[in-house]
Amino acid sequence: MGETWTTANIPDQRGRVTVVTGANTGLGYETAKALAERGASVVLAVRDVEKGARAAAGMPGDVTVQALDLTSLDSVRTAAAALRSRFDRIDLLINNAGVMYTPKRTTRDGFELQFGTNHLGHFALTGLLLDLMLPVPGSRVVTVSSTGHRIRAAIHFDDLHFERSYGRAAAYGQSKLANLMFTYELQRRLVPYGTTVAVAAHPGMSSTELARNTPAALRLPLTWLAPLITQTPPMGALPTLRAATDPAVLGGQYYGPGGRREVKGHPRLVTSSPQSYEVAVQQRLWAVSEDLTGVRFPVRSRQHPAAEARTR
Repeated sequence: MGETWTTANIPDQRGRVTVVTGANTGLGYETAKALAERGASVVLAVRDVEKGARAAAGMPGDVTVQALDLTSLDSVRTAAAALRSRFDRIDLLINNAGVMYTPKRTTRDGFELQFGTNHLGHFALTGLLLDLMLPVPGSRVVTVSSTGHRIRAAIHFDDLHFERSYGRAAAYGQSKLANLMFTYELQRRLVPYGTTVAVAAHPGMSSTELARNTPAALRLPLTWLAPLITQTPPMGALPTLRAATDPAVLGGQYYGPGGRREVKGHPRLVTSSPQSYEVAVQQRLWAVSEDLTGVRFPVRSRQHPAAEARTR
């Protein structure tokens, strides 16, 4: 498909079950709405079920709400159990919810908030639902990352939760880099099954509530510049929608806006940072994530020798 991919390119989604996290507002809302309009049965997995219900009321077709608080592993497990009781298959899991540039805080399980919400919560949810996806040809796990994965980003294995020194941008960058590394390692593990693929996307600069925690010194300049450097939520959702529905998408790909520096524009295939492709770090992160969440996936991968050495 060309570089002017829009919601008109979304294939018929009737008969497909889709779970979208953080779907009561912003990019998640636009993603869920577009899929519902194409006939998918959509579950809005959200922390605030009242806001979720209001969002669902604005969408056509079969749209329901599931309580999910990604800052609590107990909530993640409860949500996964509820979804398993309702569905015998899931075609699309879209890991969209996230927080950005929050003050120093921790999740209920003691994880740094951005890493815990953006990565570990979604890691656990995916692992708990994946066996409902593996038998389904064409099923996909789509995880939303960010250009922030390039900014002051690294996986700080010696201080994952920034207990020694906290920086909002560095913590956000780590969480978004983790989203990509999770996608690439998950895809490696899915290859032998030949049914489910893992794909990543990013929205560029979109005008949503996600930026509400931007430091005060940056808010006014960004407000002035917003019309020039941001795009609407419906446009920002397009890379996720393409990653989720385009028949030409392959596992392990990454989609973002096609404009200059991937800030705005219609979605196209893009490339993430060189460090995001480091297999040893991906596999070490996977092992650490399993240990922190207690979730073991029903798919396995050969341990990379360097990762194995580091995790001993």
